[in-house]
Amino acid sequence: MALRDALTIMVVDDMSTSRSLIIMALEEMGIRKIDFSTDGASALQALAQKPVHLVISDYNMPNMDGLHLLQALRHNPATKGVGFILVSGRVDQNIINVGRQLGMNNFIQKPFTTPQMRECIQAVVGQL
Repeated sequence: MALRDALTIMVVDDMSTSRSLIIMALEEMGIRKIDFSTDGASALQALAQKPVHLVISDYNMPNMDGLHLLQALRHNPATKGVGFILVSGRVDQNIINVGRQLGMNNFIQKPFTTPQMRECIQAVVGQL
């Protein structure tokens, strides 16, 4: 079984267009086990019930941004080992540095292409 057939991914983004673009890229790669959440708080609740291998989260979201979601995941023994990719429309070195300190596995800037997303994911989970 190929990794892409077993891999489960949660996409967290408050903007439906951005969420859809990420999901479409994942589907183009042959990834089928995809869940989504519209904000960090609901993602935490869902992940507590049903863990995934990888979270792809937007940075800029209301109430709980991507870094706060990452911090919460890393502090929970059940989710501390989940792969985490942060997505943002702007490259802010401070955000990236804080993300790395918190345990972020990778970063990708919007807009991205499917090959760029594939490379970003493979750097975290291995060959798809």
